[in-house]
Amino acid sequence: MLRLAGLLASAGLAARRPPGQRLLRLRAATMERPAAGEINSSECESALRKEEVPGELEASTVDTLINMPFATVDIQDDCGLTDVPQINSKRSKENKGSKNDHIKKRKKPTKDYQPNYFLSIPITNKKITAGVKVLQNSILQQDKRLAKAMVGDGSLHVTLLVMQLLNEDEVNVGTDALLELKPFIEEILQGKHLTLPFQGIGTFGSQVGFVKLADGDHVSVLLEIAETAKRTFQEKGILAGESRSFKPHLTFMKLSKAPMLWKKGVKKIEPGLYEQFINHRFGEEILYQIDLCSMLKKKQSNGYYHCESSLVIGEKPFGTQDLINEALRRERMELKSKVKQIKELLRQPEIQAKIRKELFEGRVFNNGNQVNDADFSTTLP
Repeated sequence: MLRLAGLLASAGLAARRPPGQRLLRLRAATMERPAAGEINSSECESALRKEEVPGELEASTVDTLINMPFATVDIQDDCGLTDVPQINSKRSKENKGSKNDHIKKRKKPTKDYQPNYFLSIPITNKKITAGVKVLQNSILQQDKRLAKAMVGDGSLHVTLLVMQLLNEDEVNVGTDALLELKPFIEEILQGKHLTLPFQGIGTFGSQVGFVKLADGDHVSVLLEIAETAKRTFQEKGILAGESRSFKPHLTFMKLSKAPMLWKKGVKKIEPGLYEQFINHRFGEEILYQIDLCSMLKKKQSNGYYHCESSLVIGEKPFGTQDLINEALRRERMELKSKVKQIKELLRQPEIQAKIRKELFEGRVFNNGNQVNDADFSTTLP
């Protein structure tokens, strides 16, 4: 009876306490770990249920705490259920790890193969460049807004292969790969010239306009050269090629060159703009040179791309100006190579030390006096 009266009295006191105090006492009681023979985890949960007092305010307060991120861990741990939080923690770490791995896998493609160099077959036949100019002028007479979408006649070329070269070392590897192509191409051509005839107009998704390479046996030969080039560069460890199949073409306009056209309502290249050139024969180009060009570096004064190296294939009848240009080009390539070697040499610490030493000894000899605490750190860049 006395025990029942005590329980009733404590219940009455609990009912008169504010909800906050009852909750604090409840949590303080549950923080005490059960000793041997005392209340176990199931009895702890039962005691918690018995101590609950009906009321909307208290129910809402408890519900709010339970919904907080740490509530489940605290309550389970207070009742001696320490294994569950550890498992959950382990699982959360595993989940976090797997999530990070997923992010890494997702980001891997963004490491991203973005071509910035290409092998170019330059268009040197003036009949072809003149015909393309006539085509471009005809289109501009119909829509002057397309002026900035046109490709300059100095930039006309056929892309043989695209690749990614991230630094000077990779550019040098690319140059070596280009030079190694020569015997393979000569074997494919077997001493013959490869003539590329251009006829008709096509587009890629009505966004890129190009002059078509006419059908014929030359197409399969050019495809074989392109595949050989791709294999040669890839064997050197260079990321090269595209997922889409190789389709040789001569680009004369690209809407992407003028993004403002979209705002002006020009969203595609209308077929009517070039319909009179659908079957036009623009001329023939003989393959005699392949260039390793940069997509991003400043173009040359004639409008052609920055060229790192060139591979001459077979022989082409040269005029006087052609001979001069070829001699200048070769001289420029040699000087560029030598300057690069000198720069690399001057970057070596031992070379810089020797230069500083010679300058120091030269000053001592010329002045006839010993120089102390001289600072030659600015002698070389």
